[in-house]
Amino acid sequence: MGKIVTIQSNPSWEGMAEIFPDVVFSHAGGDELKMQIIAPWWDREGTEIPKYPLIIFVQGSAWTFPGVWYQIPQLSELAKKGYVVATITHRNSMEGHPFPACLQDVKTAIRFLRKNASEYGIAAGRIGLWGTSSGANLSLLAALTEGEERYRTEEYQEYSDKVNFVVACFPTTDLVEYMQDDSADQEIKEIFKALSGGEVDEEMSILKEMSPYHKVKDSSSITCPPILLAHGDADELIPHSQSMKLYGELDKKGAEVTMATVKGAPHEDAFWSQKMLSFIYDFIKKYI
Repeated sequence: MGKIVTIQSNPSWEGMAEIFPDVVFSHAGGDELKMQIIAPWWDREGTEIPKYPLIIFVQGSAWTFPGVWYQIPQLSELAKKGYVVATITHRNSMEGHPFPACLQDVKTAIRFLRKNASEYGIAAGRIGLWGTSSGANLSLLAALTEGEERYRTEEYQEYSDKVNFVVACFPTTDLVEYMQDDSADQEIKEIFKALSGGEVDEEMSILKEMSPYHKVKDSSSITCPPILLAHGDADELIPHSQSMKLYGELDKKGAEVTMATVKGAPHEDAFWSQKMLSFIYDFIKKYI
């Protein structure tokens, strides 16, 4: 038996998204760095440019080269909710780019997107960072080093690297402690050598500089945006205590910080659930 239905049109294009693939945002070190941008679909022939909040996502890669496609399905959901999302890359520490190259690239991406806000319908004053693992480490560092010249490249210098919040999932927060832990992953420790320029010095100076915990602990006072830390208590690669340690210091310094423990969760994989994503989305909505 036949059936005829009528469906209402969607003149505002609400709930729809589009992707801008392989957007080049930096040529630092001679490399062409690209980001993938997912944005709410809007009528570009109209006269009014929308201003959507922006989320910059940094996928974990052990400070090598982030795989930008890993979380695309989840990030697309945010685009449908009215956010512009950019998942970014950075230079690979194992290919001759020691720290602070990777952090500089995260900050360059922030400035690039602020500069090109009107092209992608971004509200330039409403930008947040979301990172996982090493990407969470870099996201925290980016927020804790706002405006510092050491991490500013020549690209888009006139624009700010300020962000409104950070979501950090299973981050390494104290690289010094990790390096000193005999049971910690040896491959990660080899990457620490590359990040340090070949060898880790006796003071572990680069590892300390890369540790959000030490940046907070060694400061008499801090200014940082609201931070959400989320970590599985069964994480064998990056111990849950790494997030708890940073949470304690941030809380002590009066920062606005939330700690979410995911019971029984490892590194990545079963850490993720709709409940965890909803918790993150609610935090993002609150602070952006």
